[in-house]
Amino acid sequence: MNDGASSARIRLIIAMTIFGTIGIFREFIPFPSSVIAFIRGFIGMVFLLAVIAIKREKINFAAIKKNLALLLISGALIGLNWILLFEAYRYTTVATATLCYYMAPVFVIIVSPFILKEKLNARKILCALAAILGMVMISGVFTGGGADARGVIFGLGAAVLYATVIILNKFISGVSDYEKTVIQLGMAAFAALPYALLTEDITALKITPIILLLLVVVGILHTGVAYTLYFGSIEKIKAQTAAIFGYIDPVVALVLSAVILKEEFTWLHFLGSLMILGAAVIIELPSKNKK
Repeated sequence: MNDGASSARIRLIIAMTIFGTIGIFREFIPFPSSVIAFIRGFIGMVFLLAVIAIKREKINFAAIKKNLALLLISGALIGLNWILLFEAYRYTTVATATLCYYMAPVFVIIVSPFILKEKLNARKILCALAAILGMVMISGVFTGGGADARGVIFGLGAAVLYATVIILNKFISGVSDYEKTVIQLGMAAFAALPYALLTEDITALKITPIILLLLVVVGILHTGVAYTLYFGSIEKIKAQTAAIFGYIDPVVALVLSAVILKEEFTWLHFLGSLMILGAAVIIELPSKNKK
């Protein structure tokens, strides 16, 4: 395993851990999800533009132009992905929506041999199945609860978009992490804005210093920083590996919700979390036929 790939894995783990904490912050922001989606994309974009300006990084316009279509499409898909996920939470339980959404890594693993020509061996298949089973355990579906068909469809739609973003980013090259993330977050915010304006009364929202602080943290840490780490790492490792590591996000969210929000954390949750993290580790172990 080369140093570049190892560094990419570390950045990906950090990014997924940060993503896993956003639910705690969301709990204390009394704004509609579509509005938060626009704000996080906009603040993240502005933050990264400031970083680029401060660091005086030279922008590779030629590379951006070459990859512009993929950058704009993937960015718009991120914004639509946020919206569909929020709608899934609206129409069904968080457990069911989460389970549907985290089918995305499964979609990536299934299509990667055909689109990215990545080999799919027995160990990867078993790890994917273990991660799926672990996700089912922590989702809470074993404890009952009905699922609105609309919520399931929205959740699976969000999963398809998430998987598509992972695949598309494998084809983007020559663009720096900052440049890539700025464009994609800008497009995500642009995609979320019309939905927010059409479905919410923006003028009725009241902001306080605490809410403003939380929005800034979500925009900078959970969006600007996390997506820079995320996009900068997934292009350097296999899509199947990125898919499995994606399950770190819900595990972190589950543990934090139990510790901070005092939500339920049973032995089934613990076992499911262990299976997911175990799958993420085992899939990265070297094969016997490799030195």
